[in-house]
Amino acid sequence: MGFSKFHLPPELFKAVTALGYAEPTPVQASVIPEAMQGRDIRASAQTGTGKTCAFVIPLVAKLLRQGRAHGASVLIVAPTRELANQVYEVVETLSRHTAIKSALIVGGANSTRQFRQLRAGADIVVATPGRLLDHIKQGNLSLKSIHTFVLDEADRMLDIGFLPDIRRLFSMLSGRQQTMLFSATFPGPVQQLVQQFLKNPHYVDLAHSAPSQNVTQMVYPVPHAQKGALLQAILEVGNIYSALIFCRTKRGASRLGQTLQRLGKSVAVIHSDKSQIQRTQALQGFKDSKFQILVATDIAARGIDVKGISHVINYNVPEKPEDYVHRIGRTGRAEAMGDAFTLVSPEEEAYLKRIENFIKKPIPRGVIPDFPYSSAPHVLSQQRPAHQHPSHQHPGPRHHPQRHPHHHEHKAGPPRPFDNRSGGNRPGDHRPGGAPQGHPATGSPRDSSGHGTAPSLHPKIHTHNNRPPQKSHFKKRFHWGR
Repeated sequence: MGFSKFHLPPELFKAVTALGYAEPTPVQASVIPEAMQGRDIRASAQTGTGKTCAFVIPLVAKLLRQGRAHGASVLIVAPTRELANQVYEVVETLSRHTAIKSALIVGGANSTRQFRQLRAGADIVVATPGRLLDHIKQGNLSLKSIHTFVLDEADRMLDIGFLPDIRRLFSMLSGRQQTMLFSATFPGPVQQLVQQFLKNPHYVDLAHSAPSQNVTQMVYPVPHAQKGALLQAILEVGNIYSALIFCRTKRGASRLGQTLQRLGKSVAVIHSDKSQIQRTQALQGFKDSKFQILVATDIAARGIDVKGISHVINYNVPEKPEDYVHRIGRTGRAEAMGDAFTLVSPEEEAYLKRIENFIKKPIPRGVIPDFPYSSAPHVLSQQRPAHQHPSHQHPGPRHHPQRHPHHHEHKAGPPRPFDNRSGGNRPGDHRPGGAPQGHPATGSPRDSSGHGTAPSLHPKIHTHNNRPPQKSHFKKRFHWGR
């Protein structure tokens, strides 16, 4: 029956159908009918499962059935500008055949334009907490008419320090509103919000903080000083159409982006020090395939829905296991397949152990053949049951839809140094015949347990012992820290 079983208004059903949705996802099937009955919702669902539509569809349906009121009726609050922008796009898409008006209220954008949107009679307001409170203080918006309040990524609000602002917003509401709270995890302060402000909520817990089964994970141990060189090797030998690379710090992301640009890569950088215009242009350029690589801090880890990302690469291991799940959740979304690589230095092994404990399984490790490791990488991790190996989940080579139709295979040329002030040697020479070292054409990877062959999308790796290759074809012309 698909979405017809929800008995949506015709205008809304037309918009949902136009998006190509045939069947609701599990989180949509659980949230939509309860939300349409007016129940409060407390939901936890793994990323990339259609969560945004799960709350936008019932609130648009509610507006259509109850009619427009004087003042804003729906308030959706998100922790970051990027997530708020994405939610706003979904609202605009699902309400395109209606008279419903919406406003986007985020920091770093033109406040005058936001004021005009509010004065024009916005029914749905999508906002970040800081700028929203500014408009409320200036008298541009009242929350007394709000009948539906959605709080998205509540645990991220806690991480950023927005929890006091969220409590202020709750105090400004009538107390009679329907409240829907979505969060990946429920630490104590977030659970207190649920207990204090939600009335007999409907609980949804789906695959709590578990990585998507559509994502094949791989860890590459490497000395910290050689991370940049190994990243370059992976980018040169892998079948990578679009990559989202995560760094821990803003400075590290900027530096890595500059280095990749010098190497001729099509790259954009996004972090909180960038202006709103720069962040919007970077993200939109990545969505439009103008950039093959997006380097980001964790500001982009949650909620950013870009179709066709083939790889997520963790240049730095996240300190929080939850952030790892959200990072790699940018690929393998919906029914697509994806790959997640993590570069792990010895200093980051403790973080990796926490991640493996959190997701309740070890992540296979590998090495790039012929890469001039300065010390033997530790590749022998815990043995993994054969039925958990990625090759059993996704047999045979996988094909990623090519987001960059104008992207051509890497051609051999004069060696260029990779310099991000961290140290290492330059990989990247090619085998006779033009195939890059470790190109999928030369072989397929194996995980640390030795069970079968993993999908050929990965660069070729050796994981049979703890020693790096004895012979290197990479030219040692790579210098860091000059």
